[in-house]
Amino acid sequence: MTGSLSDRAVISVSGPEAKSFLQGLITNDVQKLAPDAPLYAALLTPQGKILFDFLLSETEDTMFLDCAAHSADGLLKRLTMYRLRARVELARRSELAVLWNLAQGLDDPRWPALGKRLVGAPQGTDASTEYQTQRLALGIPEGADFGLDKMFALDAGLDELHAVSFEKGCYIGQELTARMKHRGTARKRLLCIVAENGSDLPPSGTEVRAGSIALGEITAAYGQRGFALVRLDRWEEAGSSEIYAGATVVRVIKPEWLLAAGGS
Repeated sequence: MTGSLSDRAVISVSGPEAKSFLQGLITNDVQKLAPDAPLYAALLTPQGKILFDFLLSETEDTMFLDCAAHSADGLLKRLTMYRLRARVELARRSELAVLWNLAQGLDDPRWPALGKRLVGAPQGTDASTEYQTQRLALGIPEGADFGLDKMFALDAGLDELHAVSFEKGCYIGQELTARMKHRGTARKRLLCIVAENGSDLPPSGTEVRAGSIALGEITAAYGQRGFALVRLDRWEEAGSSEIYAGATVVRVIKPEWLLAAGGS
């Protein structure tokens, strides 16, 4: 099945200085981008918190940013602000769509089980619901799950999702991100949270507790599944105690991609 993701948008970045422009801004190494090798990356605040996350793909002369539709205008505005005199052309490409689960698409660079995707002319039906179901089942956060300027890149799992290069040169937020990596100071993780007993999760911002121990809070809720930013030391301290989000009994889960990457 091939379908378009109606909740995604496409921004093109082109021009003779396009790669060097992005290289100085975003978390991943743009020099590793190729037509057969997409990347996942983020644009951070100077303090290392996530503003926007997106996937990058490339044709011979243009790079495409596959981003959340609700934040596309904000991302384009921010990139335009940083452009200054760089020979770069930026545009929101409403005639293009993000296509998902294609036979000939490219594996998602975050985790192959997310399926294949491609930027191209819209085709098929709207596959957003199917994609969302797959993403939540795999426990992979994106977009609004991080909030805007609320969460550090490493707390959000962007290292394990292959969005951060620690070998490239400077980018916005690089200093604090590198310091957290090398000092091992990321004590929180954005983890899956699942409501028990057929209940729906309470809304984002709801505190997650085990008895008297505050573990963290929900950052996004989609029916029975969602994400919570959890203090790992307190989660370990809670042991086998029952966990609640508000009055709802929940499970907190480390997803397979995080375990596979050795994420603590």
